[in-house]
Amino acid sequence: MSDPKSEALASTLEAHPDYRVLRRLDTSRQWPALTAPAVRRAAIVDTETTGTDHATDKVIELAVVVFEYCAATGAVGRVLGSYDGLEDPGVPIPASSTAIHGITDEMVRGQRIDDASVLRLLDGIGLVIAHNAGFDRKFLEPRLPAFAELPWACSWAEVPWSEVGIESSKLEYLAYRSGFFYEGHRAEVDCLALLEVLRRPFGDSGAAALKVLLESARAPSFRLWATGSPFESKDALRKRGYWWAAPKRCWYGEFRSREEIAGELGWLKETVFGGKSVAVELEEFDAKTRYSGREGARERIRV
Repeated sequence: MSDPKSEALASTLEAHPDYRVLRRLDTSRQWPALTAPAVRRAAIVDTETTGTDHATDKVIELAVVVFEYCAATGAVGRVLGSYDGLEDPGVPIPASSTAIHGITDEMVRGQRIDDASVLRLLDGIGLVIAHNAGFDRKFLEPRLPAFAELPWACSWAEVPWSEVGIESSKLEYLAYRSGFFYEGHRAEVDCLALLEVLRRPFGDSGAAALKVLLESARAPSFRLWATGSPFESKDALRKRGYWWAAPKRCWYGEFRSREEIAGELGWLKETVFGGKSVAVELEEFDAKTRYSGREGARERIRV
């Protein structure tokens, strides 16, 4: 916490239109308990790893920060507990990874994440939040299978930051736009920085950014597979925003509602399948399956 004299100087600068003040994140601040009736518990998680391939790389740091929130309003309350631990991957940490997170072989030698401590924190949790859940979830589920049983949300992918004029969803930039800075790229401080971002109002709505994330987490999402699409349609599909899934040898698009999909089926029929009525596959995900790498509920539909 800054001293009163420094804070007075900062407030003076802040009032001037030619200056913008960033305050250091106060990781020791204690917030009051929530009194709302619908108080729930969530966990923010962050990992540091030996690399980006969840099939071959290893977790070398895990942080978990548990906090309370109001399920109705998204208001964030107290931090209820936290854990931060290192783990020896059994192989040398590549220099390229150490350059990002600063974790060295010497720091992790002989270390192991305390599974029991993590599981105690996860008891009673209703949601796991990560700022790139597609990365963290795939690393954590094999290491701690309890994460596979919990619903997940991604503050990077599911909060439409650009809709409120925030051009980047990188956590450091979100912190800057929220008026604070922190020393990043270590797991626990990244978790606390994300919690502070989610605590702040989202745009001019007055509601916490967490409320937007909760609404997204509660809703289904969909993957529409252009099953059997002809080779010559690949450029149109790519331009449309579809992705190529090499293992399945099929293009797919991501959608947030069945209404979106209804309109998309007409485009597929005319542009991809030349006006023919064919069967494609729709895959539905919820917070229990999103970002896990596991398949969602599938159904065949006709275009």
